[in-house]
Amino acid sequence: MIQDTTSLVEIAIADGVADVRLNRPQKMNALSPAMFDAIIAAGERLAREADLRAVVLSGNGNAFCAGLDLESMAALDEVGRKTPIAERTHGLSNYAQHICMLWRDLPVPVIAALHGVAFGGGLQLALGADLRFVAPDTRLSVMEMKWGLVPDMGGMVLTRGLVREDRLRELIYTARVVSANEALELGLATRVSDDPRAQALATAREIAQRSPDAIRAAKRLLHVAAHGDAATTLLAESIEQNALIGGANQREAVAANLQKRAPRFSPASEPPQY
Repeated sequence: MIQDTTSLVEIAIADGVADVRLNRPQKMNALSPAMFDAIIAAGERLAREADLRAVVLSGNGNAFCAGLDLESMAALDEVGRKTPIAERTHGLSNYAQHICMLWRDLPVPVIAALHGVAFGGGLQLALGADLRFVAPDTRLSVMEMKWGLVPDMGGMVLTRGLVREDRLRELIYTARVVSANEALELGLATRVSDDPRAQALATAREIAQRSPDAIRAAKRLLHVAAHGDAATTLLAESIEQNALIGGANQREAVAANLQKRAPRFSPASEPPQY
């Protein structure tokens, strides 16, 4: 097992699964400027892991993440001063948006395990994951309007295809808090679980037993499908499948299934260009 513990984010990697925990429990993992930096550093560390298969993102203490640290508006001002909000510092994103979008940019599936609360920026952080497993008593809110703000950490992109437009408008305009069951019905949650972190880790380990080439290809294809037209998506399907067929990990997947044994995959190969 590889462990990397900082004051604000903990990472443990075993058998290709990264267990990432926000670690500011005394503040319900609220997003201070230092927390932004620690999350970005964690994302950069994970992006360098050649044999990463899946990631679980959770929070220590009594909550997943209570959102932006607004004990003082100085926290918000400091983030704004670090880099101007309109400046694109990380590809399509600014500094604050990047802590949510980086999970979509990772080449492997990311599962967020939510408990306690996921408010404002904390909910947007969870939305960056591919899947969200939520404890029954979790409370969630697009809370920015309460503070005279709008969702600006990728939420307007990350909710597309999840929440019906009129219902998303209502959540944004009212900043109301929703239960785990309503979040599931709305599309904010993937499933409700009595122990979301344990279930997320079990699912991540299941994913880690699939071909890393195919898993990464699937995540790339899902990204294309979410943003591209039919012609672009169909071509991407063909390019990805052509790269997979006959590859070492595809042959190993077939052999393991036929021989009824656990697969022994190699690290993922370089993605095709398209």
